Amino acid sequence: MQNSSLPVYLRIAALSMAALSVVYVANNFLIFWLDWPGTNILFADLGWFGLEPLRNPLAGNLPLLGWLQVLFYVGAVALIAFFVTRSQERTLIKDSEFLDAIVKFIIRSAFWAVLFIGIVDMAISFLRVEGLLVQTVGEEFAKELGRSAYRGAYIHFPLLLLSFVIGYFTRTLGFIWLALLIVIAELMIVITRFIFSYEQAFMGDLVRFWYAALFLFASAYTLIEEGHVRVDILYTGFSERGKAWSNVIGTLLLGLPLCWIILTRGLWDKSNLINAPLLTFEISQSGYGLYVKYLMAGFLLVYALSMMIQFASYFLSNAAILIREPGAHSHDEHLVL
Repeated sequence: MQNSSLPVYLRIAALSMAALSVVYVANNFLIFWLDWPGTNILFADLGWFGLEPLRNPLAGNLPLLGWLQVLFYVGAVALIAFFVTRSQERTLIKDSEFLDAIVKFIIRSAFWAVLFIGIVDMAISFLRVEGLLVQTVGEEFAKELGRSAYRGAYIHFPLLLLSFVIGYFTRTLGFIWLALLIVIAELMIVITRFIFSYEQAFMGDLVRFWYAALFLFASAYTLIEEGHVRVDILYTGFSERGKAWSNVIGTLLLGLPLCWIILTRGLWDKSNLINAPLLTFEISQSGYGLYVKYLMAGFLLVYALSMMIQFASYFLSNAAILIREPGAHSHDEHLVL
């Protein structure tokens, strides 16, 4: 006989994992962009958990801001627990589909972002290379566009916001179109290099920018569709429940820990892999290339966050099979080698 409380615990665990990853990223923004103290600094200030006390104790409203950040974590779990207990008739499959929809929105928006930013930044770089930027936008604005922080804040960020709006109202993920654009961009490099003897750094940067986006953003969607390549001997012979057990264990032992490692290693400090390029608007040193290197570091953040949420969804859909929830079934459409 199925334990009636088990689905509740499973839903709370999966939804909390997804929510905590979002809160972690949000708190990272508050710490390194808005100078909030963060939970680690707050606990160190209090001397908790064996952390070395701060030389300069937190002053002013910083302790309050630190407690607010703690509250974000506690509140996220509490809200989820409240929601789940008030909607016990809701199935694991419904929650899984809800998380799927969130991931699709994130990667839809990310697709539009790299499309718009790539094209606009390429146009700016082309005008700079050809000496036409000053004539087009004026000397003062041209100088500002030469600063990565200005271009990021006043060109890229508005395009990011526009992309999230478009991502909300559209339903296509755009990966086929992005793959086609990569082919076209690569073809243009070949044509201009060998026919017109013309090649600039921004052309190769655009291909690398879109290529990185294609593979990292499509990873979560590929997990939704069970499209990742599996190299296995035993899995194909498992029953549906055996496959579900394999997927649940793999999610808990490999998938979720990998995403947390990327998030914590990349966002723990301002000098870490993801934070450092984003905070400094880092660009490549290849002449008049695109000013998007810092965004490519951000691709890892999008990858880890979207995969974290998608693994939570994957856990729920497979757990639904294990508890024999009505309507639960596997999506065994992956390629087996």
